[in-house]
Amino acid sequence: MNKKLHIKKGDTVYVNAGDDRGKTGKILEVLTEKNRAIVEGINLVSKHTKPNAKHPQGGIIKQEAGVHLSNLQVVDPVKGGPTRIGRRLNDKQKLVRYSKKSGEEIK
Repeated sequence: MNKKLHIKKGDTVYVNAGDDRGKTGKILEVLTEKNRAIVEGINLVSKHTKPNAKHPQGGIIKQEAGVHLSNLQVVDPVKGGPTRIGRRLNDKQKLVRYSKKSGEEIK
């Protein structure tokens, strides 16, 4: 099933539920099969690691975990703040995402 998502890699999103509610961050990765996204600086978890080339000391490192897509909203490019997303054809007859709050196209 190839479902269109309202969020893409690189979007700035607002978190509207969970421990990080009210924060914004940039999408690093979208996990379509799990309906989750990894957002920069959001939903940090402690991971215990053995020493390796990247972390020679090992120990506990903080890293982002996935956030469900239903808890994320794209930030409006003009007015700022969370907005809903719509789709429409632009002047070149290409389907683009736009902000329902300002009507502006989302790049």
